[in-house]
Amino acid sequence: MTKPPRRPPAGLPDKDNLLAFLRETGSAQKTDIAQHFGLKGADRRALRQMIRELEDEGRLGRRGRKGLSEAGGLPPVGVADIVERDVDGELIVRLVEASDDAPSAVLMPDRKDRGPAPGMGDRLLVRFARGENGWEARLIKKLDTGADRVLGVIRRSARQVRIESVDRRAKDTLIVPESQAEGLKDGDLVLATVEKGSDRHGPKRGKILEKLGREDDPRAASLIAIHSHGLPTGFSETVESEAEDQALPSLKGREDLRDLPLITIDPADARDHDDAVFAQPDEDANNPAGWIVWVAIADVAAYVRPGTALDQQARDKGNSTYFPDRVEPMLPEVLSNGLCSLKVGENRACLAVRMVFDAEGKKRSHRFVRGLMRSHASLSYEQAQAAADGRFDDVTGPIVDVILKPLWAAYRTMLKGRKKRAPLAIESLERKINMSPMGEIISIEPRVSLEAHRLIEEMMIQANVSAAETLEQKRTPLIYRVHDTPSQEKVFNLADFLQTLGRPWNKGEPPTTKKLNALLDSMRDTPHAEIVNEVVLRSQMQAIYTPDNIGHFGLNLDRYAHFTSPIRRYSDLIVHRALIRALGLGKDGLTEREVAELSGIAEHLVMTERRSMAAERDATDRYVAAFLEERVGATFEGRITGVTRFGLFVRLAETGADGLIPISSLGRDYFQHDEAAHALIGQRSGDRWTLGRTVEVKLVEATPLTGGLVLEMLSDAEEGKPPGNAGGRGGPRGGPSRGGKGPRGGKGGPPSGKPKGPRRRK
Repeated sequence: MTKPPRRPPAGLPDKDNLLAFLRETGSAQKTDIAQHFGLKGADRRALRQMIRELEDEGRLGRRGRKGLSEAGGLPPVGVADIVERDVDGELIVRLVEASDDAPSAVLMPDRKDRGPAPGMGDRLLVRFARGENGWEARLIKKLDTGADRVLGVIRRSARQVRIESVDRRAKDTLIVPESQAEGLKDGDLVLATVEKGSDRHGPKRGKILEKLGREDDPRAASLIAIHSHGLPTGFSETVESEAEDQALPSLKGREDLRDLPLITIDPADARDHDDAVFAQPDEDANNPAGWIVWVAIADVAAYVRPGTALDQQARDKGNSTYFPDRVEPMLPEVLSNGLCSLKVGENRACLAVRMVFDAEGKKRSHRFVRGLMRSHASLSYEQAQAAADGRFDDVTGPIVDVILKPLWAAYRTMLKGRKKRAPLAIESLERKINMSPMGEIISIEPRVSLEAHRLIEEMMIQANVSAAETLEQKRTPLIYRVHDTPSQEKVFNLADFLQTLGRPWNKGEPPTTKKLNALLDSMRDTPHAEIVNEVVLRSQMQAIYTPDNIGHFGLNLDRYAHFTSPIRRYSDLIVHRALIRALGLGKDGLTEREVAELSGIAEHLVMTERRSMAAERDATDRYVAAFLEERVGATFEGRITGVTRFGLFVRLAETGADGLIPISSLGRDYFQHDEAAHALIGQRSGDRWTLGRTVEVKLVEATPLTGGLVLEMLSDAEEGKPPGNAGGRGGPRGGPSRGGKGPRGGKGGPPSGKPKGPRRRK
């Protein structure tokens, strides 16, 4: 904790002195301020008035529930999370208890050997300072809760048994006694702990806690990700018992929707089905060419009740986590694949919304009901799309006129409203890993986006909006899904990048989805379309959960909540309970205790979502590295997606994998990172490597254990003029880096991380 400044003479400070105090301490509560300045009675009342004035002037912000801080400032020392990478792949940290206007900071490189380098999702103790280009953070220490545990692989030699960490950033290996490793083979995956009192300057000694599997098991990647990120797994006997001890609710207190021909449309390999849809023309004469759209969601709240062990474990998990080969579910299978799965021909409890749209796609009204439904068909996205395109099968043929054609007609009407709303239209290419039943990777291919996907997405979005609107109207607390407007810093970074493409962008103009979509449309048929999409995506803030509404920038919505997936997201279960409470639909609605805890629940769910995202990315990286391991030495086309002081990140066109080209392998020149130009520039030659450029590379190293890929550049640098001064254009975040001994001198060191932009989780 930062030591407060020396106590001044007693008396009410002026505004500048108050702000100076907060600048030095980072944040303080009103009582702390009063005690520091020795204020009593009337002076304390005057202090409260001064604080209100400073807040009205925009010079004072809040940190946490009661803390006050200088607006737009950061404390000298604070606890921060690594939340994203910027356009150039630099790590960005954000204060854990940050005010709404608190800036993010760039994590500067650590020049001391402090062990494994920080990566996405890590929590750090850092020292903040203002740099020439914004706030900077320097590492004091990592605060990982599991820092004393190591997930690694047994490596045997004639002299000793070692544990090699699966973390690509880890530098140390553990030595374990032979007696500990009895029965373990080379390549066994184990969880170990660092023994206290290990020699600080010699090899650390470890104690094996458990064997988890084999390094060469095709499914090891997801197992490593689960343990590396501390994902809760499985369910206790009590939770399993509570899940099994459930019965299907009766019609009592429910609307009978069983004759409504609702259908589910999901991925072909989906095991649970928690949402169903149906559409029909509105027969109201006052709504010509209008449509009625039903969205029915599994009534998870009927089975997962507040205060039960089942509810507590679902909250702890926060959400389901999806890997290419397995799912770590939020709820036991007896619920997620049983009573809460909307199976064809079986009665299921649901919470449904009936929405009415006019001919222009504007939602006129909606109402929620707690019902009993029966799914009339279960389709894959591919089946539904084929039927929409005129290709029917035994399932879609009988329902095409009654169900499918009305669904598509309603969707095309809803599209008119969507186009007027103009949500952000980023085209982010996703890859699908296809695996055999044995867990071996068959192929990696682009994930196809179908109109059927967009139909379900738009109907779910409108159901989510309806949930938020109803709860606001009923003045019932809820957890919103919010997405903030891009920060000024992100807008400036985007503008700087676009300038390198000769595309003007007014930095002073507030960003809007309409303006960003116009940019994306203008670049669509150019060689820069893919990287511009990537950079616009990275310019976005991360969507979060919060009981305080600020709207959803990406969807261009004033209010938005997650309602449609309570099987796999605890946030949606909270919204279901809030609706039950607000509409008097039962006694299992949101409790007073939950209302009081909403802020804490929302913060926890943001953490669990990011934990799952990091685990999913890491597993995918390892699977891709395993897939490419046999192709070391092959050449690939790629695009530079990250330019950093330590090298270039290149995304391979064939697989979408990201690999590092260490700066030491780029040539003899002395390269500097030009932040504004998003380039590495040779100090002597002026040759440059720029963000977005298409290049040819060779795969030098693929390490399935860590998911790391090291590449070698085969293309030539863009020729440039030598800078006019010895220092080049590198800014304070750039810093010079010396190349290798030859044109492509060596492989360089292992990657210290990959640029992973925020995933599009609305």
